[in-house]
Amino acid sequence: MRLEILPVPGIGDVTEGDDLAVLIGTAAPWLRDGDVLVVTSKIVSKAEGRLVDVPADGPERLAARDEVLAAETARVVASRGATRIVQTHHGFVMASAGIDASNVDKTRLVLLPVDPDASARTLRAALRARYQVDVAVIISDTMGRPWRNGLTDVALGVAGMPAIRDHRGEVDPYGNELQLTQMAVVDELAGAGELVKGKCDQVPVAVVRGYLPATRPSDDRDVLPAARPADDGVGAAALVRESALDLFSLGTAEAMAAGLRSAATLADGSGEAAADPAAVDRAIAAVAEVVTPGTTFTRITDDEVRAGLAASVDGWPTGATGLVLGTAPTPVDQPDLVRFGADLHRLRIALAAEGVPSTLLPPPTGSIASACLAL
Repeated sequence: MRLEILPVPGIGDVTEGDDLAVLIGTAAPWLRDGDVLVVTSKIVSKAEGRLVDVPADGPERLAARDEVLAAETARVVASRGATRIVQTHHGFVMASAGIDASNVDKTRLVLLPVDPDASARTLRAALRARYQVDVAVIISDTMGRPWRNGLTDVALGVAGMPAIRDHRGEVDPYGNELQLTQMAVVDELAGAGELVKGKCDQVPVAVVRGYLPATRPSDDRDVLPAARPADDGVGAAALVRESALDLFSLGTAEAMAAGLRSAATLADGSGEAAADPAAVDRAIAAVAEVVTPGTTFTRITDDEVRAGLAASVDGWPTGATGLVLGTAPTPVDQPDLVRFGADLHRLRIALAAEGVPSTLLPPPTGSIASACLAL
């Protein structure tokens, strides 16, 4: 494969209502079938009127920007000082929801397109209808990346090609079947286009030539692109990971805060599976250095002993398979009991962190323990 990356100069400033197909087609009459058009989202937003008026400076501008950011935010992922990493209503995770104040009048802010995939489809269809050229369209923007410094352009919207090249099921030269490899090719092409667009050169469009085939199907060669059905594909929405599969849905501080909130409202419960003894031992060891001196937690390991003790505990939950006895230091006064209660909750939090739910119960009848946890 041999790729060419071509800038499209001469588009000029874009304002609300401008016809991007005409601007691009006029600036790049050399477009041909199979080209991949990489279009900066900012000119799409400007043409679609996705701008808001804000004060030019001062605290009023900051307040207005915060209000706009809140409206564009589905949820906050992380924040450090004035920096906000948020998930937009599109599903993108970006700094400041992609709101941009560059290359625009100081009294305005540029928002992301409402539906970048739809914007890509519309532009592709307009180029096909007006110029009889069958191209793919990528709407791109700049994003940061977790764990790495620096920014890169990625695809927010796409039409005319798959967003992902799926290699799963293919076999490498060593005979290994690929299991997980799915390449975000539209992100790679968006990054390639940025190399010739730049950030200060006012070149908002690039063309990547050579990735897609330039020829039309043999049985369709005499049919103009405008007359052929459009195969736009599912768009860049395919790149947005489902929340259930997102292993990094919160920043470090936000995840810790969420964990502390969960700890404060930890409910009683027992799991469907038997508690892992090693996990229980790790939880006990985790709190050993912070509980009140003299407080002890003992996991009952003998099945017969555990069954006998559990039978004498009021409210023992059906299905509970583990038992931990907690003993407060003696002698016990009222403040000691308060401290012991706090120590029990520490252990319950440590157990929850290990995936072991627990229920706080009174001690077995006749036991010297002060309380017990059913696991």
